[in-house]
Amino acid sequence: MDEIDRKIINHLQDGFPICELPYQVVATELGLTEAVLIERLKRLLETDILSRFGPMYHAEKMGGELTLAAVKAPQQQFQQIAEIINAMPEIAHNYARNHQLNMWFVIATDKAERLSDVIQEIEQKTALTVYNMPKIKEYFVGLKLEA
Repeated sequence: MDEIDRKIINHLQDGFPICELPYQVVATELGLTEAVLIERLKRLLETDILSRFGPMYHAEKMGGELTLAAVKAPQQQFQQIAEIINAMPEIAHNYARNHQLNMWFVIATDKAERLSDVIQEIEQKTALTVYNMPKIKEYFVGLKLEA
């Protein structure tokens, strides 16, 4: 990662424009060409310097539902179970934890009533109990990690 990559990462944490040519707008703000910006973002993703680049949606405000969930995945099947869960489009991210509930993931659905269906589907595909931990109260934490 060089200084230009750092500038891109730091700049994009402040937002991404919603307009007809957002990459061009950002590239101009950074003194780059649109092609260079897009190529660098691709490389940052391909090399896992960035794990994700995309919008953050507020599922509930769009009529959907969001919850934190966990399972007790047997170590010998951990990778297989992670692949099953991660293959579902409703899974936002999935993390291994050093805990009895050793796999935690976020489920985000486009319709509130779909959440229970997704949980049931995970339980059927993995033969594991899904522990649903819906939020009680939401807090906004403005997190920016300087690259």
